[in-house]
Amino acid sequence: MGKGPAQQAPCRRPTSTLWHNLCEAALSEVKAHSSCWATVLDAPIYDGPRAQTTLERWRQVHDLLGQGVGLLECARRLQLALNTVKRYARADRPERMLRVPKYRASLVDPYREHLRKRRAEDPAVPVRHLFEEIKALGFTGCLNLLHKYINQGRADADRSHISPRRLARMLLTRPDNLKAEHHDLLAQLTAACPEMTQLASAIRDFAPLLAPYAANADALARWIAQVREVDLPHLHAFTRGLERDRDAVNAALTLPYSNGPTEGVNTKTKRIARQMHGRAGFTLLRHRILLG
Repeated sequence: MGKGPAQQAPCRRPTSTLWHNLCEAALSEVKAHSSCWATVLDAPIYDGPRAQTTLERWRQVHDLLGQGVGLLECARRLQLALNTVKRYARADRPERMLRVPKYRASLVDPYREHLRKRRAEDPAVPVRHLFEEIKALGFTGCLNLLHKYINQGRADADRSHISPRRLARMLLTRPDNLKAEHHDLLAQLTAACPEMTQLASAIRDFAPLLAPYAANADALARWIAQVREVDLPHLHAFTRGLERDRDAVNAALTLPYSNGPTEGVNTKTKRIARQMHGRAGFTLLRHRILLG
């Protein structure tokens, strides 16, 4: 027989959701400060036509906001999605809209150090010669792949490329699960600007709150107040979400466990209410719940 509702193992879905939302906010902050931490890696920043379009849109959005135009009207005038306008509005400086390229892992990566040394010794060495050298070392890719890798500047960097997502993952990983070299690299990257340092500190301070404890409600209030004092707009949005559902958040952070089936019913009820908002009264909503 299957377990009944009272016999089912407890779950911690609310705290998992909180951590997931924090991860999304942290990734957005890391992306917004690409121009800061990328300098530590000597990584390139998009500077082509796409970057120029991004900067121009930032100026257009902020010019309209400076005239007192609302976000929705900005979106209508510029023919942009509302969420896109919000993203531009959150960036107080145009540089925060620039991003590092999204390079994927490459078959050339294991041979980057060899390429870097050879190109430092002989800047004019033909790519064909480099291709033959790394092919003898075990490279299984094609010549075009090597050409692309070098043209992107990845072969000449002192360190391998780090994407915003990978950096965010390092920030959100338990310190004792990081390799020693990642500790040193993370320390350098988070020291790139005050906001990155504050982001790392905010993540470290929030993580212990996910272990249920009676004093977590007060600790959360202090954490929210501290975050709102720093220039981290994406974390500010995260704290506003916490405030909107403060009772449920406090319960998730203070009670030892949450009842999985009960949370499922609550979620289902909220979903049905959103679907039927403005089209039905409480009687029909109750009927839908009973039938479901």
